[in-house]
Amino acid sequence: MEKTVVITGVSSGIGRACAETLAAAGWRVFGSVRTAAHAVELREQLGERFTPLGFDVTDPVAVSAAAAAVAGRLGGRRLNGLVNNAGIAVAGPVSHLPIDEFRRQLEVNVVGPMQVAQAFLPLLGTDPDRSGPPGRIVMISSVAGKLGAPFLAPYVASKHALEGLAESLRRELLFYGIDVVVVAPGHVATPIWDKAERVDVTPYQNLPITPILERFRNAFIAEGRRGLPPERIAAAVKTALTASRPKARYALVPGKFANWTLPRLLPPRAVDRLLARRLGLLRRHK
Repeated sequence: MEKTVVITGVSSGIGRACAETLAAAGWRVFGSVRTAAHAVELREQLGERFTPLGFDVTDPVAVSAAAAAVAGRLGGRRLNGLVNNAGIAVAGPVSHLPIDEFRRQLEVNVVGPMQVAQAFLPLLGTDPDRSGPPGRIVMISSVAGKLGAPFLAPYVASKHALEGLAESLRRELLFYGIDVVVVAPGHVATPIWDKAERVDVTPYQNLPITPILERFRNAFIAEGRRGLPPERIAAAVKTALTASRPKARYALVPGKFANWTLPRLLPPRAVDRLLARRLGLLRRHK
C-alpha cells in the first residue's frame, strides 16, 4: 500500500529535497507551502505524488484545515510520517536583539512543530478508529540542538528546545506506538545562505562587538555554502521513516570530528576559549 507523509516547508532546501526523495521512492507527499507559485512549481515537478498544503506552521487555523484535508485524502487509514522541517534562523547579539525577534524564532521553530504535531497525531495513531500501523514523526534539528554558538542564541535556543520536545514526545507517544526521530544536520548547502547574506545588520553597526559579529557572519556563510547537499539530509529522513529500528537521533555534520565530536568531548569552558580565540572575543577587562 502507498505510504504517506506530511512535510512542512517544502518550498526549498531540506524540505524540498525530502519531498523529491520520498516522492521518487513512491510515497504520497503532502507538503506545506506558503505561496501558490511554489505549490504549482512543485506539483509540476513531482506530479501526482505531491499534494500542496497551503499553511504557515504558526497559523493554528490553517494547520487544522491542512490536517482535515489530509484526513479526507487518507480515508480511514493512518498517516505514515510527519516531517517537521519548517523553520527560520534569527541571529544577532543578545545584548541588542529585539525581544520580538526572539519570540518569533521560538514561535516558528518550537511552537510551530508542536502545533503541527498535535494536529496530525490523530492521523499518525492516537485515533484508534484509523487502520494501519502507527506513523513516525521526524524533527529536523541541527548541531545547534546540542552545541551553542555566539550571535545565534535565538536559533540555538529554539533547536535545544525542539530536541527536548522531541525526546519528551518520543517517550510519551510510546503508548500509541508513534516513534519520534531527530535528524540534526550541520551546515547544509541551501539558499538559506543567500538569505543570510542579505540580512540587515545595520542596527548593530556601532556596537563594540560588531567587527566580531561580521567576522563570524562571513565565516559562517562561507562554511555553510560548503555544507552537505540537502539530498544527504533527505536520505537520513527516509531512513528515519523506514528503518525497522531507527536511531533516536541522526547527526550529519561536515568535518564531523572538529565540528561535532571534539566539541562534545571537551569541557564547555575549553570550547569557550577555542571559539573566543578564533573569533577575537577575548578582551582585557579593567
